[in-house]
Amino acid sequence: MAERVEQRVEDRVPELEQLERVGLFTREEIRAILRKVSALEYKIQRRALRKEDFVNYIQYEINLLELIRKRRARIGYSFKKDEIEFSMLHRVHSLFKRATGKWKDDVQLWLSHVAFCKQWNTKNQLSKVFSSMLAIHPNKPALWIMAAKWEMETRLSSESARHLFLRALRFHPECPKLYQEYFRMELMNAEKQRKEKKEFERAKMDLGQFSYSEEILNGEMARIIYRDAAQKIKGAEFHLAVLSIAKLFDFTQDLQKEILESLQTKFADDPLTWEYLARRELELGSLQSTEHSTKQKKVSEMTQREERCCAVFEEAVGAVPTEAMWKCYITFCLERYNRKTNSAELKQKRLERTLSVFDKAHKSSLLPEALYKQWLQLLLEFNLSEKAVEVAEAASKRFSLSVEAWQMRLQVLIQLKRDDVTQCFEEAIKHMKSKGTLPLWTLWVEWSEGTNSKEDTEALYQRSLHATTPAESVTMKEKYLDWTYRNCGYKKVKKVFTSLCENRPFSIDFFRRMIQIEKEQESCKMLHLREYYERALREFGSTDSDLWVDYIKEELSHPQGKPENCGNIHWRAMKMLQGDLVEDFVSKHTLLQTGHL
Repeated sequence: MAERVEQRVEDRVPELEQLERVGLFTREEIRAILRKVSALEYKIQRRALRKEDFVNYIQYEINLLELIRKRRARIGYSFKKDEIEFSMLHRVHSLFKRATGKWKDDVQLWLSHVAFCKQWNTKNQLSKVFSSMLAIHPNKPALWIMAAKWEMETRLSSESARHLFLRALRFHPECPKLYQEYFRMELMNAEKQRKEKKEFERAKMDLGQFSYSEEILNGEMARIIYRDAAQKIKGAEFHLAVLSIAKLFDFTQDLQKEILESLQTKFADDPLTWEYLARRELELGSLQSTEHSTKQKKVSEMTQREERCCAVFEEAVGAVPTEAMWKCYITFCLERYNRKTNSAELKQKRLERTLSVFDKAHKSSLLPEALYKQWLQLLLEFNLSEKAVEVAEAASKRFSLSVEAWQMRLQVLIQLKRDDVTQCFEEAIKHMKSKGTLPLWTLWVEWSEGTNSKEDTEALYQRSLHATTPAESVTMKEKYLDWTYRNCGYKKVKKVFTSLCENRPFSIDFFRRMIQIEKEQESCKMLHLREYYERALREFGSTDSDLWVDYIKEELSHPQGKPENCGNIHWRAMKMLQGDLVEDFVSKHTLLQTGHL
């Protein structure tokens, strides 16, 4: 191994001498490079190879290349590149080749090699990298697309790009993204050829020597791809994606018309189709509007366009009466309402339209639960309190087993300071039973803290402990402890802590909060701290190394602490902690002993 390393380091000497000779590096720097390279070479010649050693070596070489590039620019020296950079580039490619050969499944390693080739413009090498990568990872469409795009956009080879897409589709015959990018590539190729032909015609050159296929020029290749894909890929989403691509090219009117007709025929009951048709009315209007229109005229035109959109949406919810369709309609209305406008009249019309559509969807029992929240926000924003209460109540009845629906209703009642908040909480808890009610209990006690007496709030906390599931009661115990300390003081919180400790489960934060409360007292007693730590360790001693370290730290730092107890605590920790936590505890304890923790 040593001989091989020495030989590889010696092979570098001529290029390093050149670097010194032309003044890019000093002799000391060359020696430092040789030392570093020797160390890196030894690591990649071992029997047990590690990926990070190759990555570090490659990164070092890339950094060195960048440094050479900067120094060349600084001193204005551009000669001897073949003797210096060429051999370094070759070495990096060799390192990448070895690494990707050893760790074939690491896509990131392949992509790093691709990025390096692009950065240093090694086109021939990049073709080979793509070829090798795709042979090993043919199951990743994104890699095929990347390779094809590079062939088309950098090497300007539509033939190679087409070949790659066709190969990719043999592996992924139903991949929408592949078809979309292949479709785009063919249209880009058609546009490029159309521009070339136009330039030649403008220069009055003889086109006889150039073969421009009318089919390619008119986008027929893209049409063939679309028709093939349409037979294999279901759903309106794909058709809309290729339609949006076709609209980027000004010679595809016939193709756009075909896609749109297919969309309307095959997916007449798909909300996405109707949404596209409705939103298209906005675009059609914007094409017809003139730049020199007055402000009032522009507002009028915008109002008309939006009304045309809504007319299509109204037809849509009649033809496809589903939650998804209403969601598309409402989302459109909210988008328009949230758009900035200086016209108060237009803003008001948008608000009225949005509220009206919300109401229609609700009366049809097709308003999705998630959208009720946005409706309520609008109603409260414009002080439509009674309507908000009515809507919130209707939502909680329709989604009676949804915590979110009850939360919305309760938040509305609390915000409006209604008298029936408690009654509504009782109703919500009755419907929801115990599972998943933690958000309701949290909201209830928080409201009670600011509204009811301490006695009522405490009774509510105690009731919540029995009404929630054991896992959810953990959070309520933490909140109860904290509220008691804030409102009733230290003596009361000690009693509450002791009573709560009789019922598992607990969280580590429950005990840590009590420890913190004790430490905040002027007469903080170590006896009490020990009790709290011991209780916590009974529950979490096998899974929390920090708890043991903090206990030892307390014995060492507290005026009433007993440092002689630390040995026993350490021994207990070593017995109780599981797996890697023992090592974690030992390292932290060592830091504590040396004063670094």
